[in-house]
Amino acid sequence: MGYFFNTLQTVYATVYSHGLNKKFTEPKIYHGGEEFDLSKRWYVYYSYEHPTKKDAKGNPLLKRQTPIMLKVNQRYKTKKERLFHLQLICDALLQMLKDGYSPYIEKIDGKQMAYTAQSALDFAFDLKKSLLGETSIRDYRSRLGRFKKYLEQQGLLERNILDIDKKIINGHLNEIQKTSSARNRNNTKMVLGSIFSVLEDNEIIPRNFIHNIKKLKTNPKRNKTYSLDIVDGLYDFLEVNDPQLLFFIKLVSYNFLRPIEVCRLKVGDINLTQKQLQVKAKNKLVKTKIIPDLIIDELKKLDLANAEHFLVSPEGIGPWDTTETNRRNYFSKRFKKAKVQYNLFLREQGKSFQLGKDHTVYSFRHTFITKLYRQLRMEYSTTETYDRLMLITGHSTLEALMAYLRDIDAELPDDYSSYLNLKG
Repeated sequence: MGYFFNTLQTVYATVYSHGLNKKFTEPKIYHGGEEFDLSKRWYVYYSYEHPTKKDAKGNPLLKRQTPIMLKVNQRYKTKKERLFHLQLICDALLQMLKDGYSPYIEKIDGKQMAYTAQSALDFAFDLKKSLLGETSIRDYRSRLGRFKKYLEQQGLLERNILDIDKKIINGHLNEIQKTSSARNRNNTKMVLGSIFSVLEDNEIIPRNFIHNIKKLKTNPKRNKTYSLDIVDGLYDFLEVNDPQLLFFIKLVSYNFLRPIEVCRLKVGDINLTQKQLQVKAKNKLVKTKIIPDLIIDELKKLDLANAEHFLVSPEGIGPWDTTETNRRNYFSKRFKKAKVQYNLFLREQGKSFQLGKDHTVYSFRHTFITKLYRQLRMEYSTTETYDRLMLITGHSTLEALMAYLRDIDAELPDDYSSYLNLKG
């Protein structure tokens, strides 16, 4: 009797322990409802503890897994046959689960561990985050979230990452294109391509096939440049009605900073003695730019005592506890309101010109780079102009600068009327 009780005690302890630390639910059969409807899909279902997700109390969350059918519905057309084969699947799966099988990690040849799509994407994103800025992290998280939702709908999120192929990626990108735009589709392709490059670098996938997916042609959004007389009038208007917004615009205009770069500037980034500032840019971690005297004169009027204060905020220099995207959006909205007021002012002066939605804060950067380019071209050759301009604008390559100048129509031809004169 001693052997019987010892064995019973061991089995009881195992079952009791499993009940307290339940990682999965026992597999069950869905058989089309109470009527055993053969026209419906029959399958085996179960839940398993998710490796990272928790419930409201912080306990591991049991997540419903992808239904298992193994072509039972196609092969067997009677109630008895389907129940028999699905029960075999249930028994086999239950034994696998008891033996330690996890749907989130797969074993290859009993040794090497393979990632699921969910765990691989999370792993790559965690590595990538250290190289991204605050805005990019949110963009990546949003696009990856939508991609994972797509995989979940296709029953692929908990499958091996190696099962995610070019056809699946194209299906997701096509869905985005249909529901939004080609630009949004291209941006998602870029994010997924970057994530899959991390997976390739870490030998989780053999190669990154996303780079072979073509980028669609899009119609770029154009920010209109301002004529210089309009800039003068707008500056005079803001000098009286919103000097803080004008200071923000001057940093964009004269220092050729992007609006979000202005929002990143702190007092500690400014060196008045050397006439330099350091700013975190989109193409590298930190870049150093000279501060022109037009801005130096403005900075000397300010209280630069606290190095941690932001250079621009709703009320001037000071703390501003919000994200850089919110800071940029705040000044964009503030400029939109100023445009409405300025347009009313123009109408009262009997002037017909109106600032439209394509006239943005970013437009000032285009306007003054165009002005600077044309002034330099009056003194220097094209090559010399490019060399001098790159140092000022901060473009990392000549190709990037040339593409930018083409986009903003910085260089225009001389009058060609004489070539069109039929009498000539």
